[in-house]
Amino acid sequence: MKKYTSFSEIKKDIKQGNTTCNELVAHYLENINKNEHLNIYLEVYGEEALSKAQKVDAKITDGTEGKLAGMVIGIKDVLCYAEHGLQGGSRILDGFESQFTGTAVQRLIDEDAIIIGRQNCDEFAMGSSNENSAFGPTLNGIDNERVPGGSSGASAVAVQMDTCLIALGSDTGGSVRQPAAFCGIVGMKPTYSRISRHGLISYASSFDCIGIFSNNIDDNALVLEVMAGKDDYDSTVSTEPVPSYSHLLELDKPNGLKIAYITETLESEGLNEEIKARTLSALEGLKNDGYIVEAVDFPFLKYLLPTYYILTTAESSSNLSRYDGVKYGMRSKNTTDLESMYKKTRSEGFGKEVKRRIMLGTFVLSASYYDAYYTKAQKVRRIIREKTKQLLNEYDFIVLPTTPTTAFKIGEHSKDPLEMYLADLFTVQSSVVGTPSISIPNGEDKNGLPIGLQIITDDFKEAELFAFSKHLMKEH
Repeated sequence: MKKYTSFSEIKKDIKQGNTTCNELVAHYLENINKNEHLNIYLEVYGEEALSKAQKVDAKITDGTEGKLAGMVIGIKDVLCYAEHGLQGGSRILDGFESQFTGTAVQRLIDEDAIIIGRQNCDEFAMGSSNENSAFGPTLNGIDNERVPGGSSGASAVAVQMDTCLIALGSDTGGSVRQPAAFCGIVGMKPTYSRISRHGLISYASSFDCIGIFSNNIDDNALVLEVMAGKDDYDSTVSTEPVPSYSHLLELDKPNGLKIAYITETLESEGLNEEIKARTLSALEGLKNDGYIVEAVDFPFLKYLLPTYYILTTAESSSNLSRYDGVKYGMRSKNTTDLESMYKKTRSEGFGKEVKRRIMLGTFVLSASYYDAYYTKAQKVRRIIREKTKQLLNEYDFIVLPTTPTTAFKIGEHSKDPLEMYLADLFTVQSSVVGTPSISIPNGEDKNGLPIGLQIITDDFKEAELFAFSKHLMKEH
């Protein structure tokens, strides 16, 4: 079977009788087997997906199918799917099965999407390379010696290697956009609160977003359209109406649209020269198309990573306290009393990076340091949001590189956590502020490794972001 890169193509072929949902699922299952060495899936729902495909084919014959009939989706191992395993890439949830399906996943299923399996990830979504998984790293399909990015790296590789059409990841500080850049696909983080977090394992609750991997903008827009919107199970989700994103993808002529690029990002000493050149080329292309493109200063860039890591580690130390060996998941066998059960279960069940972040978070929340670190970081977060919003009041979009480098080699940054954290340098701004952002392919470096271009816009302007990104992908 040919490789499908768009849902419209799949629907057209199903309508013309050239393929069926059953054949599509069989094709993806074959690709999953072929790419087993990449360590993408922790569990494949083969029989179940084929059975669902037959039911969807019957619905298509009857004309009663949902709007996602024919779409095969993989989900990151942080999303609840009733009666299916859920581990967050961690040993501490060994044997755990979800008792319910999260809102976002359920909305896709209700429109006849087929879930094909759960995908590997950095443990509890903590990482920028997919090397922190308790089940081993996922490999980049373009170069198997390189990382796919993290924490949703396997979900990016799943789309890259045609093992599903769409994959859902989670994005706390760039965990969808950075892997999308490393794998040469589209990765979208919506406005914080646009999609319900009900059924998403919590890492840092005031940052976490469900994000979408796809080959193109149209499919991404359609999936967001289905998943977004208010939800009685999540008190933090927005009640803002959900536009029909998939029907709002035509961009008007430049029409005075203003684009900003942050001087400090392009002057960053860690920025790869080829990525800088590709970013400048994209900006030049926008100028030639008639857009107003201007450089802006954002002196707060150096505060982004410290603010992000102080706040997210604090939230994670609180969120991960629920994994204790008492209620569910693994329980250490080397225990003598209640205290030793807590200590041994958590020290044996969690990996190094998770333990590091829990300890950092516990430190910044401690009575002696709370004001010096946590309170100060919250104040800085507010300032960063205000300054970014000021930019977005003046400009329609901010354009910047998605990552400072292309995909690095496995093990390259493992010994130095600070080096690894720098991979999030350009993606954390949108996460700290809560605005929507997207990474789209922007060419390749001399080694054939993909480069990503990131676009940020104001809260709930996903429709404009999709239309602009589609125009960029078409033109450049």
